[in-house]
Amino acid sequence: MLCVFLLLFSVATGRLLGGFRKWYYNLCGFNKLGLMRDDTILEDSDVKEALRRLPEPQYNDRMFRVKRALDLSMKQQILPKDQWTKYEEDIRYLTPYLEEVIRERNEREEWMKK
Repeated sequence: MLCVFLLLFSVATGRLLGGFRKWYYNLCGFNKLGLMRDDTILEDSDVKEALRRLPEPQYNDRMFRVKRALDLSMKQQILPKDQWTKYEEDIRYLTPYLEEVIRERNEREEWMKK
């Protein structure tokens, strides 16, 4: 009986967290400008290197989204709701490249310590 309760509790908690994540995602507002989460990462030296490693089509898509968002922001407008970036469609396209850059930098720093 306890196992059934724990299973139901974990399913309910997972759904609750999923709902909260979607709510918070929409609350942030960048999706209303057509941006993805990775488009909003502050550009430091690691991010710039990760952007340099992006395949050209992904880089061009990012630049289009950023320019469109800047234009909408200047006009104080948002996209029509059917063009908002949906939580389910938001992929972390830059994160794998960024993690690789950070890992390489950490390895380089460890090597320099020796």
